[in-house]
Amino acid sequence: MRASLEGRDLLLVLPTGGGKSLCYQAPALLGSGPTLVVSPLIALMKDQVDALVACGVPAAMLTSAQEHGERRAVIEDLRAGRLRLVFVAPERLLQPGFTELLRDAGVQAIAVDEAHCISHWGHDFRPEYRQIGELRRRLPGVAVRAFTATATREVRADIQRELELRDPAVLVGSFDRPNLTYRSRPRRSLRQQVLEVTGRHAGAAGIVYCISRRETERLAGELAAAGVRCAPYHAGLDPELRKETQDRFRTEELDVVVATVAFGMGIDRPDVRFVVHASLPKGVEQYAQETGRAGRDGLPAECALFYSAADYHTWKELLGRDSRDELQAVQSEENRAAQLDRLRGMLAFATGTLCRHRALVEHFDETYTQDDCGACDVCLGELEILENSQVVAQKILSCVVRCQQRFGAAHVADVLRGRDTAPVRRSAHEKLSTFGLLREHGVMEVRAWIDQLVALGHLQQSAGSYPTLFLSAAGVEVMRGEREIALARVRAARRATASRARTAPDEDLPPIDAALFDRLRSLRREIARERGVPPYIVFGDRALAQMAALCPTDAEGFLAVRGVGEVKARDFGPTFLAEIRAHLEALGAESGASQEG
Repeated sequence: MRASLEGRDLLLVLPTGGGKSLCYQAPALLGSGPTLVVSPLIALMKDQVDALVACGVPAAMLTSAQEHGERRAVIEDLRAGRLRLVFVAPERLLQPGFTELLRDAGVQAIAVDEAHCISHWGHDFRPEYRQIGELRRRLPGVAVRAFTATATREVRADIQRELELRDPAVLVGSFDRPNLTYRSRPRRSLRQQVLEVTGRHAGAAGIVYCISRRETERLAGELAAAGVRCAPYHAGLDPELRKETQDRFRTEELDVVVATVAFGMGIDRPDVRFVVHASLPKGVEQYAQETGRAGRDGLPAECALFYSAADYHTWKELLGRDSRDELQAVQSEENRAAQLDRLRGMLAFATGTLCRHRALVEHFDETYTQDDCGACDVCLGELEILENSQVVAQKILSCVVRCQQRFGAAHVADVLRGRDTAPVRRSAHEKLSTFGLLREHGVMEVRAWIDQLVALGHLQQSAGSYPTLFLSAAGVEVMRGEREIALARVRAARRATASRARTAPDEDLPPIDAALFDRLRSLRREIARERGVPPYIVFGDRALAQMAALCPTDAEGFLAVRGVGEVKARDFGPTFLAEIRAHLEALGAESGASQEG
């Protein structure tokens, strides 16, 4: 904010939910002219504009989805100096007359949200973002400020170069999200695994990400049949149905959306209590961004990943297609190679035994200083290092060699487990010395160890639809006992809890009255429905939790609640205070009746 007030160019990197939007919204209120915000999605713009207007900030957006009269009214307000923030998509920047409009309005700064989209090295490259650099050249006196949640050092350098930032303040905050609990498990019975997560967060908001449209619809149907209020979302659905699902999720009519990566960037709902990945994400950057949609209110949330090495090959195949449907088009062989590197890094994260918080922040070149995060499956002791890791690894690697390095993971696992299958008999692999060496272990456990060996680089897989396993040079060293290795397994008889994540505590709060909290949530939902905005625009869960703990009964006490400003106190205070007083009176009446009895 200080850099903005000094008129400097800026590159700010903060994790999802870390306050990036505030860093261009607040300075815009103090400047001499309006701030232009470039944002990739209409839904994202609408949420921000609704929230700003609810707080009394003059803000608007210009989009192709608006009626002509609505766009004209925004332009007139912009020319007349009545707006402090105007949100646009990058496609609008070079439209005829738009540069002149910005000059006439005296725009003081251009804020580029999701700035990683401008970089070829970024995980969500969008060619239209390159137009921002041209706008910079047309308006040389206007400050340009870039904001993103997921940018490695290489992406940060690319953003500075493409936006032609001049002596920018480059500020990189911590990527750690201490209120999130991370878990990674091999995928077994996906339906049951996802239901275990939703069961830990019954009635709470969640997002489940799938790799394909078909999986999205199948899993959504299974969860709905189990009583979960959910719906599927993917790019192949009718646009109106997608919008309806998005709106129902935002207004709390749905608890869970089962989606492809087509869903999420435009969702600013802060009370998402869990994010599930039903398959491997495309990279650690995508994983950080998608899990970052959980717990944006600072309260504990869970991020569960269920993976299989098969996901790696599914993504490889999809990345080879020239499609802008659920994946970005492959711009070049160099770009595809970079995406495959990200995939390998994601598989290593999923199968690794390093603290998840440490692994994430170190991926973004940050130093992690804690010994125990207390908020991931590794540090919670839900995983354990296999005592005879070296021996198990050598058995697997030897079996790959005995199978002449010409078979896939499923076949190798069958041989190791002593399975009497037709492919095993056809290959005469029941006669191998490695046949049945791991017969006491389950198939998913053996497959998980094979995945770990792949992720560690000791096993490699061929290209094509039916990838076969073969040893790397490092794998040969492990097999010969020249290199040590550690494999992980899920600790037996350990049930995951909802969350033990660290949060920013609300100081000295008394216990929350759960019944009052539920009443206030219902009231919030009614008000939001009347005003046509998502409930969290009225108040976030954190503010309601404070109300349910402090139980304010007058205007002064209501203003003391974190998240309540003067505008919201004036608009909503009387209604919420009346609800709190009614609840307290009902409690008093119940207490009096019990004493008389």
